[in-house]
Amino acid sequence: MIARKMRSLVAAGAVICLSLVTAAHAGPRLDKIMESKVLRVGTPGDYRPFAIKTDAGYSGHDIDVIELMAKELGVKVEYVATSWPNLMKDMQGDKFDVAVGGITRNVTRIRQIEMLPGYAPFGKVALVRTADKAQYQTLQDLNKSSVRVIKNPGGTNETFVLQNLTAAQVSTHDKNAEIPALIAEGKGDVMITETYEALHYAKADPRLTAAFIDAPLTPTNTLGFMLPKDDADYSRVMEFVWGLLDARGTLKQSADKWLK
Repeated sequence: MIARKMRSLVAAGAVICLSLVTAAHAGPRLDKIMESKVLRVGTPGDYRPFAIKTDAGYSGHDIDVIELMAKELGVKVEYVATSWPNLMKDMQGDKFDVAVGGITRNVTRIRQIEMLPGYAPFGKVALVRTADKAQYQTLQDLNKSSVRVIKNPGGTNETFVLQNLTAAQVSTHDKNAEIPALIAEGKGDVMITETYEALHYAKADPRLTAAFIDAPLTPTNTLGFMLPKDDADYSRVMEFVWGLLDARGTLKQSADKWLK
């Protein structure tokens, strides 16, 4: 009887020790961020009004929100440049801890990484010259051999163009933020983008019009911040902080500032 009790106590002690060891090593990414006091934020920095890089630094809706999240965590932000074609590869290569900048939530991405709750409901729309807006009433109007479409490589806008505008003249321009000016200057006819970016450029330049705003070319979707899948504790804490900002009304304030 005594021997049996001793074995039970030893077994129980082993379980407790294992639990303590597991707890001590849980959340390696979260531990690293909290110890270094640095949150590495990846962004292409070329998608207004969510994240844009200028000589003065980064600005936009997503920049404001991630800075507030970092403040809540008690850490500072370190921005890491990436690109749309390399976004997933760079995240999986541990170049940053979170990616922001107008990133569409979809099955392909969520199969590989985590994403925070969706925000900024949108659809695919077209940015066209105001003088020509009457020509573009349907998707078929965009998909003609006479229409010059300029796309940015990587991301879901390029995917939409390649799948749906097969008859159009399609060219690629590496810097997304420069494409609206090319359309306005007549060097292209159409840029496929999303609701908020199109509205931003149309508001900034009267030569441009955001077409299909009331009836987007795709079903409504949302944007989200990307997180790696390697630390459940980190994901849980980031989701908590997002929810905290939402409950305080802070997310709405950022949306009112940048997305209205």
